[in-house]
Amino acid sequence: MANVTIYHNPRCSKSRQALALLQKQGVTPNIIEYLKNPLNTATLKAVIKKLGVRPIELIRKKEEPYAKLKLANKHDDDAALITAMAQHPILMERPVVVKGNRAAIGRPPEKILEIL
Repeated sequence: MANVTIYHNPRCSKSRQALALLQKQGVTPNIIEYLKNPLNTATLKAVIKKLGVRPIELIRKKEEPYAKLKLANKHDDDAALITAMAQHPILMERPVVVKGNRAAIGRPPEKILEIL
C-alpha cells in the first residue's frame, strides 16, 4: 500500500478513531502530531489541493484563534486562512489522512476509507 500519512491529534477522539481504523485496515501510517509539528504554508497548500477543498473548509471555527484573528471576515482570503493555520495549528480540522495525491478529513472517521 502506498505511503499513508495522518495529521493526528491524540487528544481528539475522531483522530484516535481514524488512526485505529487505518490500523484495522492493515495500514501503518506516518503519524504527524500537527500540534507539535505544525504544517508550513507549502504543506498546507498541498494538503488542501489533495483534499479538493477551499482553505475555509479545513478551518475549525470554534477555536479561539478563529475569533481572535477575525477569520469570519476572511473566508475568501485563502492566503490569510492558510497563514493562520500555519501559525495556529489548532485551527486545522482533524484528522487529515493523505495517501498519494488524495486526502480526506476524517469526520466522520470512515471518510478516510474512501482514499485507501
